[in-house]
Amino acid sequence: MKKYLVFIVSFGLLYIVIEILSGIILTSMFTPDFSITASGLSKEVAFGTHSSFPILIGLLVATLAFFISNKVNKVSNGK
Repeated sequence: MKKYLVFIVSFGLLYIVIEILSGIILTSMFTPDFSITASGLSKEVAFGTHSSFPILIGLLVATLAFFISNKVNKVSNGK
């Protein structure tokens, strides 16, 4: 049970940290397109394109959480 809790907590924390960092990076790199407003307001809403980036982030975070939980368990079993 302890191994499971360590994995879940580390996974959750890593996922939150990586999502916040990626949001900060994406927000800082965004440049708005002001040419659209020069021609008048459009009544169309654009939501962007589909990306597999969140899936890759999830897989990366799960892999890191697995290695962290194994390392914590090895250290706690060695004491």
